Amino acid sequence: MERRAFLNVSSLALGTMLLPAFGRAIAAEELLKPVALQFKKMLADTALTAATQAGASYCDVRVGRYLNQFITTRDLNVENVVNTESAGVGVRVIAGGAYGFAATNDMSPDGVAAAARQAVAIAKANAKLQTEPVILAPVKGVGEVSWATPIVKDWRTVAIKDKAELLIAANKAGMEGGASFMQSLLFQVNQQKYFASTDGSYIDQDVHRLWMPVFATAVDQKTNKFRSRQGLSSPVGMGYEYLDARPEHKIKAAGGVTTLYTKSYDLIEDARAAGKQAKQKLTAKSVEPGKYDLVLSPEHLWLTIHESVGHPTELDRVLGYEANFAGTSFATLDKWQSKKFKYGSDLVNIVADKTTPGSLANVGYDDEGVKCKRWDIIKDGILVNYQATRDQAHIIGEKESHGCSYADNWSSVQFQRMPNVSLQAGKKKMTPDEMVKDVKKGIYIVGDGSFSIDQQRYNFQFGGQLFYEIKNGKIGEMLEDVAYQSNTQEFWNACAGLCDERDWRMGGSFFDGKGQPSQVSVVSHGASTARFNGINVINTARKIG
Repeated sequence: MERRAFLNVSSLALGTMLLPAFGRAIAAEELLKPVALQFKKMLADTALTAATQAGASYCDVRVGRYLNQFITTRDLNVENVVNTESAGVGVRVIAGGAYGFAATNDMSPDGVAAAARQAVAIAKANAKLQTEPVILAPVKGVGEVSWATPIVKDWRTVAIKDKAELLIAANKAGMEGGASFMQSLLFQVNQQKYFASTDGSYIDQDVHRLWMPVFATAVDQKTNKFRSRQGLSSPVGMGYEYLDARPEHKIKAAGGVTTLYTKSYDLIEDARAAGKQAKQKLTAKSVEPGKYDLVLSPEHLWLTIHESVGHPTELDRVLGYEANFAGTSFATLDKWQSKKFKYGSDLVNIVADKTTPGSLANVGYDDEGVKCKRWDIIKDGILVNYQATRDQAHIIGEKESHGCSYADNWSSVQFQRMPNVSLQAGKKKMTPDEMVKDVKKGIYIVGDGSFSIDQQRYNFQFGGQLFYEIKNGKIGEMLEDVAYQSNTQEFWNACAGLCDERDWRMGGSFFDGKGQPSQVSVVSHGASTARFNGINVINTARKIG
């Protein structure tokens, strides 16, 4: 991982996530203490009643309990173990055609009722300045329902000692493989979310996610040159069973370069490979700049999808609502309205969804009580839709929300967040090795690295973790100092090949930031290995002039 990326992960994860709003450190055994469903429903009904009596035309309530456990290690030492709990109630209302929101960690009937009345007062104040009323797409109440992440092993039941020993074993394997330093972490999240609204829904959800990043650094003692390789694990919406690697789930990347997993992850094997490959990078040949055909692994391509498709098709960004903080989008409404804007080649089919099992954004219902679904964003290369919430749907002529509203905490107001946005696999049978056979001059890229992209998500540059020369249909020696430059439309129109569904797998982001005040969300992006022809590659180590 590049230093900038590492600092971003470190500061965000350990700063924002370890001590959430109104959170507290707790003992590990407290993670398993339940909150009674009847108690949550009582609080929700209290808020709904107080809000409507105060003049709200609509109200939704989120009763949340957010549990986290983080374990960090370096080399053969455990650096930190933290368990946190954050619990409270958020109330959103519409009064006078405007939104109001208030939250409290006073989980008593009086405390929740006071928050509901405060939300109505805020809405009425906002209504004096609002030029157009909020229009919500209709949602039919579902009554009392529940949804839970389908897990086999609850991370809360696994001993911290066992987890720490696994991380230490991974660090040891990485150093045996050639790393001078190793760091491994384990992020574990359980969101217990209860939603209720005046539409007639009472939705109880139990969401589990985890991520286990590993970082290997090799140092040349003679020159003090160092190189790193980040782990290839994907953050997932699964239980601890993801770390129970099983041989039947192994798949080989192109040319046998590395071993990856689809339904489970071998942390120790990846750490060993990371140590070995970090050391190999010290002597890798520096790339010659020029035009190359790129063969991009899913472990790399997820980030390019995230930045160049996921963010620019967020409708609030398209409309300029995020301009002050996160920028706007080149994928403007006129391009969508034309029904012929060529976002990519005919091979490019990109869907949004919150239903894929094991994905980070997989939930039953979003934070507006909308049942989650799947829809097309790019169809045969044409931009056909965006990502919209209940108050945005009418802007693009939709009769219902896409179900992609999310708040990172009970104390945060929900707003439009990215669902899983994925590139569909190729329809013709093709393996990565078969794809490589037709490449005369190319580069195979594995893993995500540093990147930059402009505020309209158009012009960009992406690095990676591992780079291999492709020459006359064969993967050759390792390369270094590689980054490719393009713009979103040019890049996706250069897509010339996709491996089939056997190669399709997900990567994702555990800390995707957006909004003011800033919130973090999680999102997965699936893809199979893909080929992009004639992409400009630069040498990141060479000085210009």
